[in-house]
Amino acid sequence: MPFPKLPPRVAYIRLSNPTKRNALSIPVLQDLKSQIDSALTSRATSRTRQLPRFKSIYLDQLEKASKNPTSTVWDRWGWLVSASEWKKERAGLPDVLVLRSEGPVFSSGHDLKELSRMSRDDVKTLFQLCSEVMMSIRRSPVPVVCPIQGLATAAGFQLAMSTDFPIALPDTQFSLPGAKIGLPCTSPSTAISRRFPPGATYRLLATAEPIKASDYPGAVDVVKVLPDEDPEEALEKRVAAVVERLASMSPQQQAIGKWAYWTQFGLGTTHSDGYEQASHWAARVMALHAKSEDAKEGIAAFLEKREAVWVSKGDPEEPKKAATEVDAPEAQAQNDALSSETGASAAALDVDAPATEVADPATETETDGPTTTTRS
Repeated sequence: MPFPKLPPRVAYIRLSNPTKRNALSIPVLQDLKSQIDSALTSRATSRTRQLPRFKSIYLDQLEKASKNPTSTVWDRWGWLVSASEWKKERAGLPDVLVLRSEGPVFSSGHDLKELSRMSRDDVKTLFQLCSEVMMSIRRSPVPVVCPIQGLATAAGFQLAMSTDFPIALPDTQFSLPGAKIGLPCTSPSTAISRRFPPGATYRLLATAEPIKASDYPGAVDVVKVLPDEDPEEALEKRVAAVVERLASMSPQQQAIGKWAYWTQFGLGTTHSDGYEQASHWAARVMALHAKSEDAKEGIAAFLEKREAVWVSKGDPEEPKKAATEVDAPEAQAQNDALSSETGASAAALDVDAPATEVADPATETETDGPTTTTRS
């Protein structure tokens, strides 16, 4: 079914893998990255423009660019501090992005069955791409709205919570199911913990129990559905209202405001709001999870449709019979496409995550964003 028509200067970012419950495979992530880069790449200069990292030290550069168009930092940040330069740099590009998928599942994260067939290099490529997509959304200078029309789990949950305006119906379900297979969703929790209360996020991480959007109306924009109103129509009305409101604002000032908000949010800490650093750090923790015998046993048990016998439990009791299948679409989606941010197969779990060093803010060199795209 086609998505609703958008107003001028608003564009879709389409997550399109409905037959696989919108799993975040390498081709899907590459497509998402390409769409985002296209929306952020100037047609005038072919440069991909992102917000500065959310660190207060960049305010000095923005102030210098604002005061002196001949300064060395003007070429980097002039488009961000000047409304007229923004207009020239982003001519023909959208002022608002809408990330969405179709089907009963927004995204199930990474598909363990697919990952079990991946080479070690493919596993590394997958997680590098996933991180790049999350950070491209996070540092997008134009707001990203995300209608969550169905279940969002693990990396799919992280994707939705990395956007600026996640919107969901009251009964939309979220979960971090990795603990079920001995592979906690540590990396997805970095995004979740920045929207949900810390205690609630930890319960999601530790218990793998699903929640509904209505349980935490402060974390996402929960749509109010009137009696006798069609829920899907209510969702579309709310999305349209948010998009229209954002599109009416000054896009250049929206960009500065987004950067300033998340930067001030982290003032007093070592690494600003910390999401980027936390995401890289958590990836290393995921490698520790993945090397455990329990993680390998959990994945094998899932793929073989049996209960896991955890090595760390000591002498196990007789394995119980497999849990009865549940017909509910949300439960079926979680069982069929149980996902986790490491999501590696038993063979690929021996992959060592590269040691990611956190740069010293005082010496860090800022780049404009992803590799420059040249348009033909």
